[in-house]
Amino acid sequence: MPSPIADPESGLSPDERAAAAGSLRAAYRSRRPVPPLSLTYPGLTAEDAYAVQLLQADAWQKEDGRVVKGHKVGLTSAAMQRQLGVDQPDYGHLTDDMFFLEGQPVPADRFISPKAEPEIAFVLDKPLAGPGVTVADAVGAVAYVLPALEIIDSRIADWKITLADTIADNASSGGVVLGSRPTPLNAVDLRLTGCVLHRGGQLVASGAGGACLGSPLNALVWLANTVGALGVTLQAGAVVLPGSVTAAVPVGPGDTVTATFAGLGPVTARFAREEAAA
Repeated sequence: MPSPIADPESGLSPDERAAAAGSLRAAYRSRRPVPPLSLTYPGLTAEDAYAVQLLQADAWQKEDGRVVKGHKVGLTSAAMQRQLGVDQPDYGHLTDDMFFLEGQPVPADRFISPKAEPEIAFVLDKPLAGPGVTVADAVGAVAYVLPALEIIDSRIADWKITLADTIADNASSGGVVLGSRPTPLNAVDLRLTGCVLHRGGQLVASGAGGACLGSPLNALVWLANTVGALGVTLQAGAVVLPGSVTAAVPVGPGDTVTATFAGLGPVTARFAREEAAA
């Protein structure tokens, strides 16, 4: 599969990359989306977009005191690629303030246009450094898996995104709710692990782990090798979200979403307005 960082030339100047990153950071603060970066900067490439993402991640850590706790892989399923009109995976950063406790209200007003996705989260026991990581290496680095709900969001208006738009926007990351039942890898076949997604008690989607590049483990390998080519190691204790097993469903204040995975158990996210959550 082609790497999304393989563009041979950049289309944006350093000043344009900084301006794009600044506009996305402003959208986070104001909760007002910006026009697609691919329209504002017609020369935007995937390489540019990852540079824009990294500028934001650097500012979050150095200026805002946020801590990177893991990564997410996005757009690994055919359902999500069709839904968002893209044709390959991407990745983003997960910071400490993106994690919400199961059973506690998630402040829906923190997001612009949130959607929920059911995922099988990996928690690493050992560092994983690419390139050259194999499935066997990935299996050896995983401590356990957890059921998870990722909250995706877009700082791009109306979700009108290209691959470069979502990459620049930290792979459309928003938040994550992890379940509380850890399961070792040898207790479950991730490819065949089925999931049903309910919103407000109504079944809204179903899928299986094989939707993620054939197996969530393949997504973990892809991530380790992709970031490894940039000199980044996935650290012990990191959380990795390998991608959704279904299409994403919109959520808002008052919604309760539950993903139930065969062999892994359920995970629930309850959305409330920010003042109610506080």
